Amino acid sequence: MRTRVKICGFTRIEEAVYAAHQGIDAIGLVFYPPSPRHVEIEQAIRIVNALPAFTSVVALFVDEQEAQIREVLARVPIDCLQFHGDEPAEACRIYDKRYIKAVSMREGIDIAALAQHYHDAAGLLLDAFHPDAKGGTGSQFDWAMIPKSCTLPVILAGGLDETNAKQAVQAVRPYALDVSSGVEAAKGIKDSLKIAAFIKQVNEADRVTT
Repeated sequence: MRTRVKICGFTRIEEAVYAAHQGIDAIGLVFYPPSPRHVEIEQAIRIVNALPAFTSVVALFVDEQEAQIREVLARVPIDCLQFHGDEPAEACRIYDKRYIKAVSMREGIDIAALAQHYHDAAGLLLDAFHPDAKGGTGSQFDWAMIPKSCTLPVILAGGLDETNAKQAVQAVRPYALDVSSGVEAAKGIKDSLKIAAFIKQVNEADRVTT
């Protein structure tokens, strides 16, 4: 199975378009004002409208008000929602959109129970726990915490870059990798060389594992 790749936190049109042409499956747009990768609706529209065909757009929210999420959905062509806060499943499924639920991997986390609670999710995104940030920290968690099997697709995030992407694919065999800070020159500014190197490592890992 080919490992999908999502790059999150785009703020510039040309970087999102470049990543799409390099073969990523999805871009992530952050609608969380405290994040340095936050985009306003108008900028999100410009980014999405510039993308080539077959590039999925994921909108990331953190404990956002329903009205704000619906405004984004009304104005921006979004394919999938990503909830990165403490949203219960009931709050994730009311938008008639596929959704991903992010999970902060801390001691005692029960992935099987979460997969059951969010049973209609399109995937569980497993990210490093950080007390003061919601993703994009560059921190990695112990992949041994990930169960050998899960009823939902596993999207691996947290501290990924071109130096460990191949190892991540081979060790975890996730459905997808999600990277943000690992392909950046600065927060919110993507690095084309790092993007290309990351995708190359994933592709090489797929050739070895299939």
